[in-house]
Amino acid sequence: MASSLLSTPSRTLAPAPGPPGLRGRAPAQAHLPRGALALLPRRSRALRVRASVAIEKETPESEPPPTFLREDGRGAGSGSVRERFEAMIRRVQGEVCAALEEADGSGARFVEDVWSRPGGGGGISRVLQDGRVFEKAGVNVSVVYGVMPPDAYRAAKGEAGKNGAAADGQKAGPVPFFAAGISSVLHPKNPFAPTLHFNYRYFETDAPKDVPGAPRQWWFGGGTDLTPSYIIEEDVKHFHSVQKQACDKFDPSFHPRFKKWCDDYFYIKHRNERRGLGGIFFDDLNDYDQEMLLNFATECADSVLPAYIPIIERRKDTPFNEEHKAWQQLRRGRYVEFNLVYDRGTTFGLKTGGRIESILVSLPLTARWEYDHKPEEGTEEWKLLDACINPKDWI
Repeated sequence: MASSLLSTPSRTLAPAPGPPGLRGRAPAQAHLPRGALALLPRRSRALRVRASVAIEKETPESEPPPTFLREDGRGAGSGSVRERFEAMIRRVQGEVCAALEEADGSGARFVEDVWSRPGGGGGISRVLQDGRVFEKAGVNVSVVYGVMPPDAYRAAKGEAGKNGAAADGQKAGPVPFFAAGISSVLHPKNPFAPTLHFNYRYFETDAPKDVPGAPRQWWFGGGTDLTPSYIIEEDVKHFHSVQKQACDKFDPSFHPRFKKWCDDYFYIKHRNERRGLGGIFFDDLNDYDQEMLLNFATECADSVLPAYIPIIERRKDTPFNEEHKAWQQLRRGRYVEFNLVYDRGTTFGLKTGGRIESILVSLPLTARWEYDHKPEEGTEEWKLLDACINPKDWI
């Protein structure tokens, strides 16, 4: 999904490489894909990162445990940010899935996979596929621990060609990390009902193995963005208004800053266009009070349903024809292109052998490519493409 939990680089980790990215080594391994949809387990195998590293195998569980946190003083009952963030993302997952099942109205239910790792951590993947309203909807949460080698960090940052040296010219050592997040992509069937992506995450690193005594680092990241096939201004303005309201509760500078960040991030360079009509996006956020940012991330996650469900209810039964569907499929192709080519979490997971079903859950069931397709100027299809090439302020 733009979606892995933590896949973008952090400004705070110099000289040692800290992540957003995520994959681990002993004792507890982790893989955190981004724009793809949340962090989910990987199959047991060997990953060569300078040397073969045994990857801890996930264990299927029959039902979710009360918590995925370790008993290390920052787990259940500690009142830590880790504990409260896990509680928030699991609550939001349940609320979003219940609302989507109700909106779908077909009786279809999310299929749930639960997994854990012996060293601590785990996740819950929920997918609804081929419903009446939703072609495919995934809502995943993950809480993971790991030790990230420098090569994995560079893959997460999209810097595979760099040598991983620290500021002093020395090779940086592995970085222990903790990450938790929720990630979701929702693909409706109706061409007039937009696709939605959201992802909210919290990340901590401990001191690198070769820098004892270094301070612990933390940050928040995430965002919510809308990808319609047709511009219905009432819907787009409603969506962006909800994002602005959530931001303005904390800092009036947040919305213009994170709106632009979203437009810049979801850019398909080889097409010279954005994936959709934006929303908000932020990462490496730790320059405010931690409690404030926890509350901000919670407010953003709680704003997903008010921003999206009214649009779905208005558009899920809108009549459409084969031409409308064909255009939707072409725009779905753009969605696939961005996720597979540019989304740092997705490409990281693919390069490092992550669990493929989890990495690609953000992709639609169907998509379409036509040779040299150009919509006729002035048509509704052209208006959408123009807005993706030239982002605008909707409110």
